[in-house]
Amino acid sequence: MLYYLFRYLNEHYHIPGLGVFQYTTFRAGLAIVISLLIALTFGHRLIRILQEKQIGESVRDLGLQGQTEKRGTPTMGGLIIILAILVPVLLLARLRNIYIILLLLSTVWLGLIGFLDDYIKVFRKNKEGLSGRFKVLGQVGLGITVGWVLFYSNEVNIREYLQPNGLYSTVNATKFYKDVHLMITTVPFMKDNELNYANLFATAGTIFNGLYGFLYIPIVIFLVTAISNGANLTDGLDGLAAGTSAIIGVTLAIFAFVSGNALLADYLDVMFIPDSGELVIFCTAFVGACIGFLWYNSYPAQVFMGDTGSLMLGGIITVLALVLRKELLIPVLCGVFIIENLSVVVQVGWFKYTKRKYGEGRRLLRMSPLHHHYQKLGYHESKIVSRFWIVGIMLAVITLVTLKLR
Repeated sequence: MLYYLFRYLNEHYHIPGLGVFQYTTFRAGLAIVISLLIALTFGHRLIRILQEKQIGESVRDLGLQGQTEKRGTPTMGGLIIILAILVPVLLLARLRNIYIILLLLSTVWLGLIGFLDDYIKVFRKNKEGLSGRFKVLGQVGLGITVGWVLFYSNEVNIREYLQPNGLYSTVNATKFYKDVHLMITTVPFMKDNELNYANLFATAGTIFNGLYGFLYIPIVIFLVTAISNGANLTDGLDGLAAGTSAIIGVTLAIFAFVSGNALLADYLDVMFIPDSGELVIFCTAFVGACIGFLWYNSYPAQVFMGDTGSLMLGGIITVLALVLRKELLIPVLCGVFIIENLSVVVQVGWFKYTKRKYGEGRRLLRMSPLHHHYQKLGYHESKIVSRFWIVGIMLAVITLVTLKLR
């Protein structure tokens, strides 16, 4: 909103200093400051309200160290993150940008699903929360919406630089470029690192009369569901999900800045995505919200984010990766979420298999998700979180290396 206001004032009244709001970097810096301030100030008040209304976490006794001390800690703190993201983005971003609209929709959509889950747990005293099928239905609905927009909207484009002879020109030869709607993604560590979904689905596409979206959309649904559930499972120790998400958010902000800047994209030989630079503002607000929330969520936590925050964090990260055409990097970038998810799948699958084969269920891990396995081994909670953060940083560095290493 402020972007449009200050642009209007600058264009019509030429007020000195307002032109700075046209720069993405300035608005991104302002976004992270505002999100931090909102998380810190609003977080304190929300925690006090939650404590007064006795909206606390009911913890099952799983025999974990320090678990009983967490009983009664306020939950639904994901509202802090949501507010700290929405306010600066609404104030500073170009709201007509299709990518910003998608990210705002994803934030509210999954935040609402998580809020309903927490509401049922806390106020209805139902430990199961929102039924699993309704959660999945909500995630599938978002996946369909995001996949459909990305695949069929004419506002979702990439830029191609061509000379009359068909050779690629330099970025400065602006008269030789065109913005085209192509569903192309980036293949990491490859020299010719672009994969066209139309070519990938060419055979199957003929069956659907060229409607490749029927094959692309299920990929989006799977990713949204897997990563949002992975973030939800990761939110089992103080600061783990928020810190990991902040690391991923910084990485995606760098990708957004490079992909949305014609000169940098040309220098690094990466795909230039028109209008994607605006996502830097969303990413910085996202990072600021996560860090601000960590002020209250770090060990020992004063508040838990609940499903209100965890589902939303995973969904936002997935949609950002899809928009920036970096979905093939998700297994590396979101490695912590994926490993946590797989640890549960493998544990349950192995238990069922051994019970069927030997008549007695056996476990590969002492407990799942993976962070609880290390708790059972006697590691302190803060050490587990710190080491998971270190792993997340290492994975983020590997992801950024793909910009040049091919």
